[in-house]
Amino acid sequence: MNKTLKVSIACLLLAYQTLAQEPGKKQEEAKTRQIVFIAGPDSHGKGEHEHNGGCTLLAAALNAYGHGIHAAVLRNAWPQDTTVLDKADAIVIYADGGGDQLLMKHAAHIDKLVKKGVGLAVLHFALEVPEGTQGNHMLSWIGGYFEINWSVNPSWVAEFKTLPDHPVTRGVQPFSIQDEWYYHLRFPTSKSGITPVLAAVPPAETLNRPDGTHSNNAGVRKDVLEDKKPQTLAWAFDRPGRGRGFGFTGGHFHKNWGNDNYRRLVLNAIVWTAGMDVPPAGIPSATPTEDELNALTKQLR
Repeated sequence: MNKTLKVSIACLLLAYQTLAQEPGKKQEEAKTRQIVFIAGPDSHGKGEHEHNGGCTLLAAALNAYGHGIHAAVLRNAWPQDTTVLDKADAIVIYADGGGDQLLMKHAAHIDKLVKKGVGLAVLHFALEVPEGTQGNHMLSWIGGYFEINWSVNPSWVAEFKTLPDHPVTRGVQPFSIQDEWYYHLRFPTSKSGITPVLAAVPPAETLNRPDGTHSNNAGVRKDVLEDKKPQTLAWAFDRPGRGRGFGFTGGHFHKNWGNDNYRRLVLNAIVWTAGMDVPPAGIPSATPTEDELNALTKQLR
């Protein structure tokens, strides 16, 4: 046997061994990740709670990025044909919460998917659920939630001066932006698996409203006004066992999707919840102009 043939056979054997050792990895790389956005009805008038427009923008950015991602948007209601959710690698809920909580009307189905390892990202008002059974669901799915008579919902300029080293923050620079940033959220005591990716100390004026279900209470005053504790406004959650979750309290103002750092962090998080690697510079996307943001909301009305 000549030397060239021996080298060729050796190369073939090495290639075979590599494939045999990592079949799952090769299949994983080739798999198209299905990301499903569920947008609740727009509820606050132009420029606020534009769930359909926000989901459409984020899904379009993910599809433009490609790299094995297919994102679809289900608008204004839960899908009648839920097989689309059964095939999802990650689900994004951007909708109203409280009494109009879309997610919890289908808690049994979501719980089944989460236990299979499906990623779940919950944005803004959809984070609000009652304590008890529904709150416990949210703790197990994404690690935290907005609890009335404990959490608050002021509009304020949050300054994010430092960011943790986490895939969700890749390519995101320190920034500040006004939003209806919820804080004093309900998290488990241990906070196991939770990484705050956006945190800030709210200014005192965010607590100048009277006590109420969403506005103020003794517990939040102690934590913020007395103890000056940084408040988690967005977080990543590695579930015990399997799967990932993400909570984002921003998303009230539609124009904020025009901020590159704000938008990139959420895109990174959605890709991360789907079990994918986030590139070192984060998920790229074109910066929408104000006219483009306005055109998008008009188109979907």
